[in-house]
Amino acid sequence: MDGMASTEPNIGPHEGTEVPPVGRRRRRLPSLGVLPTLLTLGNLVAGFSAIHFCTKPSDFNGPWGWSALTVAGSLVLLGMFLDSIDGSVARLTRSVSDLGGQIDSLADLVAFGVAPAFMMLRIATEALGPAVGGPIVGPEADHGASKILWGIAAVYLCCTALRLARFNIETDSGTLGDHLTFRGLPSPGAAGAIIGLILLHEQLTDRGFAGPDWCVQAAGWLPMLIPAITLLCALSMVSAIPYQHTVNRYLRVQRSFAWMAWLVVVVFLAIWWFQATLVTVFVLYAISGPATWLLRLARPGTSVA
Repeated sequence: MDGMASTEPNIGPHEGTEVPPVGRRRRRLPSLGVLPTLLTLGNLVAGFSAIHFCTKPSDFNGPWGWSALTVAGSLVLLGMFLDSIDGSVARLTRSVSDLGGQIDSLADLVAFGVAPAFMMLRIATEALGPAVGGPIVGPEADHGASKILWGIAAVYLCCTALRLARFNIETDSGTLGDHLTFRGLPSPGAAGAIIGLILLHEQLTDRGFAGPDWCVQAAGWLPMLIPAITLLCALSMVSAIPYQHTVNRYLRVQRSFAWMAWLVVVVFLAIWWFQATLVTVFVLYAISGPATWLLRLARPGTSVA
């Protein structure tokens, strides 16, 4: 009857029948090492900060008179340093985990993918001037070069994501420090080549630069070269060309006296001409993979996988 509570008992599943689970049971997350995780997150924040400084106006005057792109590039280099030591710290503290590896890849995507792509667009915007129709070149501008440059940045970002995802699948988290080669250009190496060229351009165009005239003239064509280098680095990241793991191969084993002498020379050159040395080291590393691959391919009877 209406208005009266039903006296019919609740009907549930019959005894002996299996009740389907409401949802998948969640895996318990492993614990994370505090120090290596903080270093990884520091890399993430450094990349985010680099993007932030890319949005500053052209008359921005940072610390020590640095331009916005110089500050952004320095932050990406800081992220590279943090990224290079977080894995070693994780192994020393016995806190290597799959979860830490995933966080590291997400941080690398921002610091070595989004930030360099955004910096390339920023320096291209300064080179094209008012023709781009906005603060940063993009596909919405009625300008063919803007669409091409934005497309290159998008390709670079996608290739960085693919490179990091492939590395996670192919590499066991417990042996991150054991491998001696990479398949494809590592994302820090690609970012270093782009950042190095941008920092060199900022140095050559600085008002206080007192170098020869040919250096100043060379700075004029660097903004046109950087997008091409960006595209080549993007394709190298998703290639199967082997690249040496410089830290594991050269810094974690005993080397000859002559090799140490060359290392000291590079360090002193970096102190005196930091930007030029940075560009030289990263560009040489970027082309070392294809050069070695072609030399092995040229040898008779040698098969290159």
